[in-house]
Amino acid sequence: MENVRISLPENVRVILRTLRGAGYEAYAVGGCVRDSLMGREPKDWDVTTSARPDQVKACFRKTIDTGIQHGTVTVMLDRQGYEVTTYRLDGNYSDGRHPDAVVFTPSLSEDLMRRDFTINAMAYSEETGVVDLFGGLEDLDKGLIRCVGDPDARFSEDVLRIMRAVRFAAQLGFEIEPETAEAVKRHAPDLVKISAERIASELILTVTSPNPERIRTAYELGITAVILPEFDECMVTPQNTPFHSYDVGEHILRTMSHIPPDKCLRLTMLFHDFGKPAARVTDDRGFDHFRGHAAISTEMAEDIMRRLKMDNASIRRVTRLVRCHDYRPALTRASVRKAIYRVGEDIFEDYLMVQRADTYGKGEKAYGYQAGFDRIDRTEVIYHEILEAGECLSVRDLAINGNDLKAAGISGPMIGEALEAALRAVLRNPKMNTYDRLMAMVVNYTGEKKA
Repeated sequence: MENVRISLPENVRVILRTLRGAGYEAYAVGGCVRDSLMGREPKDWDVTTSARPDQVKACFRKTIDTGIQHGTVTVMLDRQGYEVTTYRLDGNYSDGRHPDAVVFTPSLSEDLMRRDFTINAMAYSEETGVVDLFGGLEDLDKGLIRCVGDPDARFSEDVLRIMRAVRFAAQLGFEIEPETAEAVKRHAPDLVKISAERIASELILTVTSPNPERIRTAYELGITAVILPEFDECMVTPQNTPFHSYDVGEHILRTMSHIPPDKCLRLTMLFHDFGKPAARVTDDRGFDHFRGHAAISTEMAEDIMRRLKMDNASIRRVTRLVRCHDYRPALTRASVRKAIYRVGEDIFEDYLMVQRADTYGKGEKAYGYQAGFDRIDRTEVIYHEILEAGECLSVRDLAINGNDLKAAGISGPMIGEALEAALRAVLRNPKMNTYDRLMAMVVNYTGEKKA
């Protein structure tokens, strides 16, 4: 037991004091202790106690049976929920993910022994200080992710822990302890037992971490070979071209570190060049070309995200960004207006961020590196000029609408086609966006179509 002090939220102090006052042991436990010791603000506070679930419920006015079969009761204080779990031992893990049964125990040490990593197996109360039975404080100091006890046993109990090891390493900037890393390699093939949703959750937490490039660790330990084999192909695909300093995989890793930690933006950079291995062609001079890779990458991104059962809104946003990531409009207002329409006004700023990250990933020695940033900066300036001028960028901004066309005797699919023609004209020349000019244009356009 260590003489280290943690500042507990008042509601957590109330829960611990109430349980102890009723004659039970009680501690804050797990990630909240770890984060507090690191000077980070915990997202959640969990409590472990010697009290059985029914005894916990008897101590508080309002509780919810959120996981009572596993000993967890949520205590509600000031409309906030705090999970309170009875000390327990886990039974066999037949599915490699969940215990078949749990056995309550009066022993805090037995409860901590079942946890995944030493830095997550510490408990705290104001009376005892930090309870650290497995070297968690030392591993925090060294920046290590280490299994509690035998790593093979921990990963056999819950295969998803091998992805959690990489995720914690990425989130905290830690290294995985060598014996734990070797066990990850041995158990990586068992990830086929884990649901797509859980795989996706851990992958997203890793790529949105402060160190998304740590997905390289997942590659080195054999994890991506199981969950994302497309990435492994990129890691062994060279780019023999003056426009890139790195191979495809290294380029992807570098781009991920140069874009905000938004889920869709990070996934876009992860997937944006997945089509390059299939598109790669080497010319007579030995230079590589990747024509059409954006379209291939778009299809692959959608297939992967559906395979991992990600939500439809994220799939739409990511695939739109992947599809246009290599699109470079000319530096004229007409071309940028067309680009805004083609890319989508709602994601155009995301598109510019994607292009900047893509350029960073090429490396300073790549041909045209600085020119790439200059082009993006100028595109952004023109984009804001267009917005400030309130120029038309979509059919809904046109000075005419479908009702106007119907009144002029235009009907059926020709209405949509005529409005698109009108928009193309306005994107080329904003002065065309008047009722009289557009109506004259579409009447003439539809007349020629009928002729």
